[in-house]
Amino acid sequence: MARVILQAVVSVDGYIAKPDDMPGPLHDWYGNGDVEIAANDKGWTFHVSQASRDYLNPFWDAVSVTVIGRHLFDMTNGWDGVPAAGEELVVVTHRPLPQEWLDEHPDAPVRTAGSVEEAITLAKERAGDGLVVVSAGDVGGQAFAAGLVDEVAMDVAPVVLGEGKRFFGAHTGVALLEDPDQVVQGDRVLHLHYRVRR
Repeated sequence: MARVILQAVVSVDGYIAKPDDMPGPLHDWYGNGDVEIAANDKGWTFHVSQASRDYLNPFWDAVSVTVIGRHLFDMTNGWDGVPAAGEELVVVTHRPLPQEWLDEHPDAPVRTAGSVEEAITLAKERAGDGLVVVSAGDVGGQAFAAGLVDEVAMDVAPVVLGEGKRFFGAHTGVALLEDPDQVVQGDRVLHLHYRVRR
């Protein structure tokens, strides 16, 4: 059965982007190492520390489906039909995807869902025994608040943004996580992994 993990790069004060949606220096660690890593088989490569590579490779290899919101889809142009992680993308949206985009990417492995609950159900069906990654932010926070997330992974950059888009979106409830089962220090990043306490 698929596991659902909420994941993103995050600042020390809990933000995944500035108010204008730009990450600022959050992603600098993707280029400051001496070990090349491929994010997917589409040619996207980064240079990270050996510790980050050893943490990220098994994680990225396990991803089957990524769930994102319509805002992120529009900002990235749906990654031109190539999911940033995994083989398929599920977009939570109340509007059809742009016809022009669909015409340009007729074979893109992208599906839509009208709610977070529907998206997670669809993603788990499509993932089989693989990993479903939910992008942090509003959609991820909704999934977390609804009890649909099994694990939380944070790549904490040593940055304080002061304001912006929160890792858990608008979620403000109290939830307990288990102690971290992975704590990996990379170069200018700390990788943390938690299981959600049930």
